[in-house]
Amino acid sequence: MIRPVILTGVRANNDIHIGNYFGAILPIVDMAKKHADEYDINLFIPDLHSFTTPIDHSQLYGSIMNNARVYAAAGLPLDDESIYLYRQSYVSAHSELTVILNNFVGFGEMERMTQFKDKSRKASRALTQGDAAEGTDGPARDRVSVGLFDYPVLMAADILLYNSTYVPVGDDQTQHLEITRDIAERMNRKFGNLFVVPKPVSEQHQFFGNEQGLRIKDLINPAKKMSKSDESGKGVIFLNDEPQAAYKKVMSATTDSLARINYDKENQPGIANLLEILALVRQDAGLDITLADIVDEFSGRERYGDFKKIVASEVADFLSRFQSRLAKIDDVAILAKLASSEAAMNIIANETLRRVQIAVGLRKDEDEA
Repeated sequence: MIRPVILTGVRANNDIHIGNYFGAILPIVDMAKKHADEYDINLFIPDLHSFTTPIDHSQLYGSIMNNARVYAAAGLPLDDESIYLYRQSYVSAHSELTVILNNFVGFGEMERMTQFKDKSRKASRALTQGDAAEGTDGPARDRVSVGLFDYPVLMAADILLYNSTYVPVGDDQTQHLEITRDIAERMNRKFGNLFVVPKPVSEQHQFFGNEQGLRIKDLINPAKKMSKSDESGKGVIFLNDEPQAAYKKVMSATTDSLARINYDKENQPGIANLLEILALVRQDAGLDITLADIVDEFSGRERYGDFKKIVASEVADFLSRFQSRLAKIDDVAILAKLASSEAAMNIIANETLRRVQIAVGLRKDEDEA
């Protein structure tokens, strides 16, 4: 009997920070272990998405492998046959199906994608700064990649190739899931039952609940989420930061002038962020503790400096523990898991691709020949 599929992944470009780890990777690993008895878990590394915005390509392969190692260090059971860990680019059907789907998606639909608007502005600024340094002329926006524009269609192919039912998405990805559903329904109406349509966003959130994790905020600007694209790096704690460097970043975190610790995300976002981080690193240390417990412990205290020292020290301890686990990961086991998963995924993806190729007239169904 074919089992339903949960599909998810985290981009491999740049260094992974604690926001990625606690907000995405750790919840993904926990979700996989929880649901592997009933679902096939497709955990893919979306390496083709990694350079839709400018990156250092010489570092990409290392980032891809580090992504896989981080999953293992976070507790992903590599020996579970219901959990697949694979690289997007090692399954060529992702690219091939995207080319086909592009012809059934409107330019206006893609242009309305909020992430494209936001990321194209950031990419344009980065290109402009690079042009200034290199003495290059011409409008930078003209060179924002078509890959960034087409990102949602590639994401649709990622999902539809495997008959995925559930896809955990954050708020910034809900439009992409919606367009995936639109594409699937459009193709099904035109060509018959080609694709499994993933559940709508509301049902996704209901299914995954709190498994999607907290969104850790930037330490310097707690109004925005912690992001790899932060140019200064001062507000971001990367998993490969030296523990003492992370300690200093926490000590420099923005707080407020109220001089009283409260969990108030609107009026005291910096303090609220530090409370959330402390709860997460203590949970990682094996303590049976909740955010509410942390809030109760520190609420009403007035000495921000003392509080920051506690958070900074425990964040440094977390990094030491994690980096120790990461150093023990066996690359041979990682490569073996990738190879076996990619072999299995190629079979499933190629079957879906051939079904689509027959439907659009590129192939003849051998059974009808």
